Amino acid sequence: MDTLGSILHNPLLALSLAFAIALGFFALQQWLFPTPEKSVPSFTVPLPAACKSDWKGEELLNPTVKVSGSSLIQCYCPASGQLLGRINPVTRDGIDRAIAAASKAQKQWAKTSLTERKRVLKTVLRYILHNQEAIVTAACRDTGKSRVDAIFGEIMVTTEKLQWTITNGEKAIKPSRRPTNFLMMYKKNTVAYEPLGVVTALVSWNYPFHNALSPAIATLFTGNALVLKPSEQVAWSTAYFVSILRAALTATGHSADLIQNIPCWPNTASHITSHPDISHITFIGSRRVGHLVAASAAQSLTPTVIELGGKDPAIVLDTVADSGSELSRVADILMRGTFQASGQNCLGIERIIATPRAYNALLSVLPTAVRSLRQGDPLSDEPVDVGAMVSDAPFAELEALIKDAVTHGAKLLAGGQAGKVSSAPNGHFFAPTLLVDVTREMRIAQVELFAPVMVVMLARGVDDVIAIANSTQYALGASVFGSAGSKDVRRVVKEVRAGNVSVNDFGVFYAVGMPFGGVGGSGYGRFGGEEGLRGLCNVKSICEDRFWGVKTPIPGPLRLPYDDVNEAWRVVRGVIEVGYATGWMWWRGLGRVVGIIKS
Repeated sequence: MDTLGSILHNPLLALSLAFAIALGFFALQQWLFPTPEKSVPSFTVPLPAACKSDWKGEELLNPTVKVSGSSLIQCYCPASGQLLGRINPVTRDGIDRAIAAASKAQKQWAKTSLTERKRVLKTVLRYILHNQEAIVTAACRDTGKSRVDAIFGEIMVTTEKLQWTITNGEKAIKPSRRPTNFLMMYKKNTVAYEPLGVVTALVSWNYPFHNALSPAIATLFTGNALVLKPSEQVAWSTAYFVSILRAALTATGHSADLIQNIPCWPNTASHITSHPDISHITFIGSRRVGHLVAASAAQSLTPTVIELGGKDPAIVLDTVADSGSELSRVADILMRGTFQASGQNCLGIERIIATPRAYNALLSVLPTAVRSLRQGDPLSDEPVDVGAMVSDAPFAELEALIKDAVTHGAKLLAGGQAGKVSSAPNGHFFAPTLLVDVTREMRIAQVELFAPVMVVMLARGVDDVIAIANSTQYALGASVFGSAGSKDVRRVVKEVRAGNVSVNDFGVFYAVGMPFGGVGGSGYGRFGGEEGLRGLCNVKSICEDRFWGVKTPIPGPLRLPYDDVNEAWRVVRGVIEVGYATGWMWWRGLGRVVGIIKS
C-alpha cells in the first residue's frame, strides 16, 4: 500500500502507470475484438466550406435563426456572428416522402445480420477517428462551444457508444430463453427483439454531432430506419453529420435512405410526431415542447422516450474538506460539470449542495477558478475555456434570476451578466458566473438555467442535503462526493431522486453504456445501454412445443359445448391446485386430476 501510495502521489509515475494499463487494455481489446481493416471500407464526405482554415464568413450584426419575411433557416456561428448558410425547411409533403423512402429501405435492412450492422458501425467509427478535426470544427462553428468541450461531448461519447454497441449490443437484442412452469413443462419460451420499422428522433442543439449519431447508432443496430429532426439552431452542422452516416451506408452496400434528415420549423414537426408510419419517438428538449410532443404522439399511440433536462445537484460532503488534494480534485470536476459547453448540458451541474466544512472549503477555491475563465471564439487563435451560448434569447431571464437571488440574500462573486468579447463583438457570450448562499426558495434554485452559472448552496447535514437535492421538479442526474462506500454516500445514492447517479465523479454513467433518462419533470423512458436498444424493438414473446409429438390437449370435460359444467369446474380447480397449491391441497388436486384421467 505504501508503494501504491507513493506512485499515486507522484504525477509522472501515476501517468506512466495509467499509460501502461491503457496500453495493456488496448492490446487485450484488439485480441478479443479484432477489426480486420479490409472489412471496414473507407469513404470521404465533402467538407463544408466553414470547416476549412481559410474560411471567412459574412458577419451578421444581429444574427438570428429566423429572418423576417422568409421561411429559410438562417445558420450562423454564435461565437462570431458569421453566416454559415441558409437552409430551406422541409414541408409536410417532404416529411411524407422521407418517411416513405425510409420505410422502403428499412424492409431490406431488417433482414440484415447483426454482423453486417456492426460492419456499418465500424465504418462510421473509422471515419470519426480519422476526421475528428473536421467534426469538432463543424460543432464549434454551429454552437460556439470550445474545441475541448466539443471533443469531450461530441467525439468521445459518440465513439464510446459505437464501441459499446459493436461489442455489447448483440447480447441485448439476441433472442433469450425464458423459464416455463410445472403445468407448461412441455413448452419452451423465447423472447425475440424485432425491428419496429421507421423511428424518429427530435433532438436538441447542444450536442449536434452526438445527438444526431446517438439515435442513429441504436436505430441501425436494431434494424430500423431513422427520421431525424434536428433543432433549427444546428441545421447546418447536422446536414454534414448526417451525410457521414449516409455515406457509410452507401460504402457498405446499403441504402442511404435509412437515415433521413428533416430540418424544419417547430410548427411542421408535429406532422412527424403524429405520423401513423412512425413507430417510436425519442425527444430531447424542453419540458414545454415535451408536452406538445407527448400530446401529438398520442394521436397515433406512438411510444415515446422523452428527456427534458434537469436541475442536477452535485452533493459535496464534509469528508472532501479533509484532504487538500481531494478538495482540488472535486473542485476541478465541479468546474468541468458546470461550465462544459457553457453550461448548456442536460446533465450539467446546476446546483452544488455542500455540508458546512465542504462549503467553506469550496468557497476558498472556486471564486478564483471561475474568475479566471476565458471566453472567445473557439476557432480563433486565442485560448478559450468557455465558448459562446447558442443564442442570446435567455440572457435577460438569466440576469433577472441572478438579480432576484441577490435581492433575497445570495452573493454574486463572479459574472452575472451578458459578456462582451472584444475579438468577437457579435458573439452570444454570458460571463461565467458564481453565485453562493443560494437557498431552495429562490427561483434560481428551481429553474433550469442551461447557462455558465455556478450555484452553490449550504446544507446543514445529510438530511438537509437530500431534502434540497429533491426540492425541484427535475430528476435527471446527480453526483455525490465523499468517502467511498461510507454510510452517508450510500444513503445519498439511495435517497436522491434521479435517473442517474455518479459517485465521486460527474456524468460518468453516460460514458459506460448505461441506460439514460430521468423521472418527474425530467421526462420518462430510457435511451442508451441494453434498455435503449430493446426500447427500439418489438419485444415478441414466443411459446412453442418443447418435445416432438407433445401438444396441448383439451380434456373432454373442457370441450365446448360442455357436457357437464360442474365437471368442467372441478377439472380446472384440480389443475390449479396441482400447479400452484402446496401440502394437502396439492394432493387433493392431484387426486382429482388422476380421477379425471381415469374416467
